[in-house]
Amino acid sequence: MEKDPHISIGQVAKRTGVAVSAVRFYADEDLLPSTRAAGGRRMFPRSAIRRVSFILISQQLGYSLTQIKFALSSLPEERTPTKADWDKLARRFSSDIDEKITQLQTLKDSLSGCIGCGCLSLQKCRLYNPDDKIKERGSGPRYLLGDSAADI
Repeated sequence: MEKDPHISIGQVAKRTGVAVSAVRFYADEDLLPSTRAAGGRRMFPRSAIRRVSFILISQQLGYSLTQIKFALSSLPEERTPTKADWDKLARRFSSDIDEKITQLQTLKDSLSGCIGCGCLSLQKCRLYNPDDKIKERGSGPRYLLGDSAADI
């Protein structure tokens, strides 16, 4: 006896730990493929469980639903994505995640020192950013944005 390739919205919600309303929202936003059963109920391919999990993880990493939708658009809707499909998607996200890690490490390393914002409230800022010379590079925390004290 072959398993039904589709599952109900309630089953997706139960397996992923999200509310039925969230599953419905993701489907309405074209993040999840669904079909309608004869009675009008929404049915989802089993791969929807992994898609919802991917959505949740991506949101925790700070991705917008638009970015997530773009990423998921590379996966096939007519069949369950293969390992190769997911690997291809993972490669796209990998370099972006590496960049975020670098940015977070820079932020972590700079929290107690001058970040080149122009406030000059820390004694150390007067050493790294005398007279707020870094402002010539633009607004914002210049050192966190990639400029260095050598640039001034």
